[in-house]
Amino acid sequence: MSLVSKVSALATRLANEVKTLVRPEHPGITRAWVCFGYIGSAIVINASHNVSGVTRLAAGRYRITFATPFADANYCWLAFARSTGNTGTVRTALARSTTDVKTSTHVEVICTTASTSLADTTEMNLVVYR
Repeated sequence: MSLVSKVSALATRLANEVKTLVRPEHPGITRAWVCFGYIGSAIVINASHNVSGVTRLAAGRYRITFATPFADANYCWLAFARSTGNTGTVRTALARSTTDVKTSTHVEVICTTASTSLADTTEMNLVVYR
């Protein structure tokens, strides 16, 4: 058996092992994600997975709607808001416990300045794990 054949056989075995360990239902795989921003008076979705849309509810307030709803609202979401420029205008992604909704069909997040005022951002990234 040549070296090329051995390497090929090893690669095939490794691929088969990984396939059995990381399946679509694995809890470490992102169930939904989106990269969007509010640019020129409109929401612009740059890329997404399992997200049917993003709605701007007010300045700095967004609703992300899932294409395939979850069984319940017991999922984990993480978000990051990019600063709007190089001038130190910090943006933070948050959720207020009673005001912003988290359901099986959508989640609402806010973007704030360092002084906690609601403000739009040109890029927000959100990922959901379940």
